[in-house]
Amino acid sequence: MNNSMAGAKDNTLTLKGCNYLRQRLVLSTLSGKPVRIKEIRSQDDEPGLREFEVNLIRLLDKITNGSRIEVSETGTSLYYQPGLLHGGTLDHDCCKLKAIGYYLEVLVALGPFCKKALHITLKGVTNNQNDPSVDAFLSGAIPVLKKFLIVDDGLELKITKRGMAPEGGGEVVFKCPVRRQLKPIQLMDQGKVKRIRGVVYAVRVSPVISNRLVEAAKGVFLQFIPDVYIYTDHHRGNKSGKSPGFGITVVAETTTGVYYTAEAVSNPAGCGRLPSVPEEVGKEAAFLLLEEVYRGGCVDSTFQSFAALFMTMATKDISKCIMGPLSPYTIQFLRHLRVFFGHTFRLESHKKSEEEEELNTGANKVLVTCLGVGFMNLSKRVA
Repeated sequence: MNNSMAGAKDNTLTLKGCNYLRQRLVLSTLSGKPVRIKEIRSQDDEPGLREFEVNLIRLLDKITNGSRIEVSETGTSLYYQPGLLHGGTLDHDCCKLKAIGYYLEVLVALGPFCKKALHITLKGVTNNQNDPSVDAFLSGAIPVLKKFLIVDDGLELKITKRGMAPEGGGEVVFKCPVRRQLKPIQLMDQGKVKRIRGVVYAVRVSPVISNRLVEAAKGVFLQFIPDVYIYTDHHRGNKSGKSPGFGITVVAETTTGVYYTAEAVSNPAGCGRLPSVPEEVGKEAAFLLLEEVYRGGCVDSTFQSFAALFMTMATKDISKCIMGPLSPYTIQFLRHLRVFFGHTFRLESHKKSEEEEELNTGANKVLVTCLGVGFMNLSKRVA
């Protein structure tokens, strides 16, 4: 969908289409610029905002103070005037159509800039086939945020209950400290993969499935690296959610502390498709991780947009980061950063090392450079 962008006289940004709603709302909240989004699925048989998008707007309303939100009768137009980021201790029931990861993206992006430390309990689907799972956030996004926080005391993401699609029943606790400023970073060395770790979960199905998943994934990894350990995560009774299912999240850690993640999940119950075979799910996750390692860079491709956001919000100093091929989501995020903050990045093709050239390994990398805007959290008192 072609998203046209234009500024109005009263400082309100006018955007079109339903794509990238989270990016727009997050950047509107951080920049303080009101945003009007028009033509939201106006040509669809069911026009307007979907239930999960309305749920996301409610979550934003909870963590901010004084936000003004107006939705047209048909739901095809949304006006959002951001208030102050408040944070605090909250509970939120997420829509079951999306995984908790869909909402976590907004919370991880806004968490460090709240007035009070964020402590939120999210309930819903922890793992599905479309959104990054909570496990992926734990092993991929949280390390990215840690690099920008000078001290990471109080940063925590914990799964207390698993909940598979479609019925959910999972529960996640996310805690994020507040910071007056983020520090600029120089991530120039991705290192080499030294070990692979993973977690397998199987809820309301036979425990044997977990072992089959582990064996299939390890069978692929052990051809490349000996240090592979995948542990099984057992949740029983009321901690196992309301729907049956299984899945695997695998993480490759490099010598310089870079994490690459990949995951695969079984087909949800009642979706009309054939039941998933555990061996195939395990191999799918393994091959996806190998592809992610091939892409390389100092940030996992799923969470490149976090690195771009925090580099922008850091103090007025140069930040540099080598990334693998930019995902379409990241490219759009960089465009939105220019619209909301008037902020641009310098993108340069990064030359492969002699060793990589010789072995012909790894995708072409991008060196992403920017000057931070010096964003200050004014509600955080100086000690």
